[in-house]
Amino acid sequence: MKILIVTQYFYPENFRINDLALELSKRNHNITVLTAIPNYPSGKFFDGYGYIKKNRDSYKGIRIYRAPIIPRGNGSNFRLSLNYISYVFGAIFTSLFIMNRKYDVIFVFEPSPITVGLPAVFMKRLKGIPICFWVLDLWPESVLAAGKIKSVIIQNILTRIVKLIYHNCDKILVSSKGFVGSIVSKGIGTDIIEFSPQWAEPVFKPKQKNYTLLNELIPSDSFKIMFAGNIGEAQDFPSILEAAKIIKYKKNIHWIIIGGGRRTEWVKNKIADYELGHCFHMLGSYPLEKMPEFYALADAMLFSLKDEHIFSITIPAKVQTYLACGKPVLAMVNGESRSVINKYRAGYTCVAGDYKSLAENIITMSSLNKIDLRELSLNSINCYKDNFEREMLINKIEASLQQITKSNINTTCTEY
Repeated sequence: MKILIVTQYFYPENFRINDLALELSKRNHNITVLTAIPNYPSGKFFDGYGYIKKNRDSYKGIRIYRAPIIPRGNGSNFRLSLNYISYVFGAIFTSLFIMNRKYDVIFVFEPSPITVGLPAVFMKRLKGIPICFWVLDLWPESVLAAGKIKSVIIQNILTRIVKLIYHNCDKILVSSKGFVGSIVSKGIGTDIIEFSPQWAEPVFKPKQKNYTLLNELIPSDSFKIMFAGNIGEAQDFPSILEAAKIIKYKKNIHWIIIGGGRRTEWVKNKIADYELGHCFHMLGSYPLEKMPEFYALADAMLFSLKDEHIFSITIPAKVQTYLACGKPVLAMVNGESRSVINKYRAGYTCVAGDYKSLAENIITMSSLNKIDLRELSLNSINCYKDNFEREMLINKIEASLQQITKSNINTTCTEY
């Protein structure tokens, strides 16, 4: 198949679409990517990239077209809006230079924003190319829950955009079964909706511990809780810090935060206010390939989401990476993520925002012996293999793309 991937984010940014594109290319599909100038998460263009630098690129044989975009800057609502809107117009403009090529299907990767689908709709209207849309973040619910949009007028506009995009899709893949109800409410039939969760990239697997990574910053015999990923509004760091404050007298418990985001400075200030500097360590961001080595040092991996309906029906991509590396999970969430962890006994959970229970779970887990911790680790791996195994899920996506392509050929022949 000749597949055009439309995504606002692509290599050298770290997103699941990089792995999918490479795997489809290895399976002898012809892959072209329409993306933006890389600027996530720093908010600045990556070194070597710009409006006239590397806007035609390649990655391991994959052809890349980079649309001009306004970088996300400090991540304020205003800058994010400019970032999202500029990609729509920049990608539509750039698409005019690639439409002379033939594509069997357009695959849209949508972790956020959903407006990434608009250039794909433009190309479908122009060339009749079918669209497969992978929904990883449910709009407008997610932006409303994060408190980024207050205006009712803007909310209504977003809903209209969502409906426009969905109604132009030939197949909609959802990373969470909880998304289906919202999509159906937009007038979409369940016959074109398929459950397609995310997986962990191949680099995520159990590793040997390498304590030199921490530069003797944290005692090797301490109980290490690690959070990896975006430090934003949705991750509910206020509750995480409240739990840390409750158990800061437990000198053997240390928190390791790897990643960055719009709430990073706020978290650092709270660490100082709560006098948590001795046990709370902000290590910054690292390349994807380095993450499994850090995971290996953790006794438990942490994730939390705010008490919002949208987050209760979401399974964050980091969960799969935690499970694939065989790490016990400490979760402060509602809904699907909590259910799957409890079902496999892959860790300890509590409801979203319940920082007191999180603190209690940490104390309990930190007192487990090696045999009990090992059992939790094995349960995590089994959970991953049963639900999120990479080859199984990519096979499903490939089959969906082939089905769309075949249906489009048949329809075209019938119309002819």
